[in-house]
Amino acid sequence: MWVASHASPTANAVTLTFPMTLPTTMRAVQLAAVGQPLIDAELPVPEPGPGEALLRIRAAGICHSDAHYRSGGVSAGPLPLTLGHEMAGEVAALGLGEQSLQVGDRVALDYLITCGSCRDCRNGQEQLCHQARMIGKHLPGGFADYIAVPARNCVPLPAGLPWEQGAVLMCACATALHALRRVRLQPGETVAIFGLGGLGLAAVQLAATCNPSKVFAVDLQPEKLALAARYGALPVDAGKSDVPAELRRLTAGRGVDVALEFIGQQDTILQALHALAPGGRAAIAGISSQPVPVDTYRDLIGREALLIGVSDHTLAELADLLEIVAEGSLDPGVLVTASVPLEAAAINRTLDELDRGSAGVRTVILN
Repeated sequence: MWVASHASPTANAVTLTFPMTLPTTMRAVQLAAVGQPLIDAELPVPEPGPGEALLRIRAAGICHSDAHYRSGGVSAGPLPLTLGHEMAGEVAALGLGEQSLQVGDRVALDYLITCGSCRDCRNGQEQLCHQARMIGKHLPGGFADYIAVPARNCVPLPAGLPWEQGAVLMCACATALHALRRVRLQPGETVAIFGLGGLGLAAVQLAATCNPSKVFAVDLQPEKLALAARYGALPVDAGKSDVPAELRRLTAGRGVDVALEFIGQQDTILQALHALAPGGRAAIAGISSQPVPVDTYRDLIGREALLIGVSDHTLAELADLLEIVAEGSLDPGVLVTASVPLEAAAINRTLDELDRGSAGVRTVILN
């Protein structure tokens, strides 16, 4: 049942109004077969259940994870599946009994649907919930006109924040913040950021809030290196140097205290590990289907280095991000370097560019 509005609800009463003018069908772009291009589809508009909201999606980011799902490097499904886990939009309707939102509210979506009651959820580590399912990977995602989601996953957006910026906060920025907190970057330390896509460029900005002594930005694309330099990072062109050796040279032979890897390739994961100073920490957020050969004594034991996995983010970190944006310490707008319509052909071209490593920082579907 759809709730189109609330009229001064009390604890014991909710006013339901029908009908709200909504279409019966919607556009979507779906993964129908692994290893094949995404396809255009026409689907029924989902109906929100109790405690859910129906969102009219206004912007959805295209993440490298979506390219992994298309190629089969990371499994997703069941198929056919509407991809897309970075999104923002407005509340179009509410499920029966839902009172925390209003129709017309501007929100972005936390893409993890969790149980809310296990030990990890109770401890604020819902990204580790054993029942967690991900929108756009296990459940229908944001490459569509509408999506029905639990209302608790809706994060209010400030009135002045553009849709596309709200969308990229939900993965690119949130995962970057979570990675920095996982490695506990301290004032005065050095940090190297591998890969200047959405996550990497967000990490460049967020790292500066930790007052490091130096931030190094590692990538192959000159335009991305130049963009990172605008935010105070020292660029390291991975195509022109042995990256670990160059980072040691730039740190007087010591290496970096912290390395963040957002690419997900065997060689860059090893570069991040080999660039560490004694006692250094490497956080790996990039998704890779290849095993990484690690010399446990040379790379870990002998230097007491830490190799840390990074998975998603917490709901509390999304609220923190909005505060950081409000303070002016993070500009999500700089992450959005292109936009495309909600069409399979345009989205497939972006995924092809991500596969080739030639994509811009972040391409967003504007809808």
